[in-house]
Amino acid sequence: MARAPISIPPDVRGRLKRLGLTARRAIGDRGIGAHASRSRGAGLEFAQYRAYEPGDEPRQIDWKLYARSDKFFVREAERESPVAVWILIDASASMAQADRATPAWSRFDAAAMLAACVAELAMQQDDRFGWIVLSDTGMALAEPRGGRRQRDRLLVDLARAEASGRFPDASKLAPLWERIGPNDLVLLLSDCFDDAGVALVERLAKAGRDVLAIQLLTVEERDFPFDGGFRFRDAETDAELIGDGAALRETYLARFAAARAALDDRLDAAGIRHTRYILDEPIDRPLHALFGRAGGAAG
Repeated sequence: MARAPISIPPDVRGRLKRLGLTARRAIGDRGIGAHASRSRGAGLEFAQYRAYEPGDEPRQIDWKLYARSDKFFVREAERESPVAVWILIDASASMAQADRATPAWSRFDAAAMLAACVAELAMQQDDRFGWIVLSDTGMALAEPRGGRRQRDRLLVDLARAEASGRFPDASKLAPLWERIGPNDLVLLLSDCFDDAGVALVERLAKAGRDVLAIQLLTVEERDFPFDGGFRFRDAETDAELIGDGAALRETYLARFAAARAALDDRLDAAGIRHTRYILDEPIDRPLHALFGRAGGAAG
């Protein structure tokens, strides 16, 4: 069954204009990137002047031109960017999990919205972007391209997709190794509960890809606000646990914190930039954490 069309809220769309997709290698010893894009920004080769707008950085103002004209102008330059952006979207059954208070806003809904936001960021920079929806019940793959038509195709694919089954095994992931290039930027959107998903991005990072990950969690996973008797069921294995919520809370929170710390250590060891998103947070918060100038969260 098709999902509701994705529509980025106006306030989120406005905040996205502050961000830019950047590859770690783009700011390393290789210079600012491997391939030039047509986007304008703060770069090395001067492209043009434009009138100053609120929010522009003062360092971009040409003060000599201001002295001559008594007007503020900003220097824009051709900026280089990654070859392509790949969005890997976990569509296994656990991604369908939502909080009881907001049943229409699941982890997969959040992943779809984040994917749409990343597509907007790529379009802002005239970058190419592609995606792979990951599930053992069927995978949608789109080669990186640019422009609105590619964005619209992404929205259609996401509207048709649903979270079901398990994370695909290695044999079904073969297309990734054939298509993701050595200079590409890869972003995983997942709850990171499947070891196969974490192993996938570890392998990509080991192969020299610039990999990022956003772990998506529910509010109830963070707070465990359960009282009384509950039956907890694993959406992928059907394993069940029956117990009293209040009695389980302290143990659960301690183990869940330990699991998050272990995941952080594992991603850090692989050189993978990462952050988390909880379903009650602004949807662009993790993007500001990864791509914001100061690494801060959205308001």
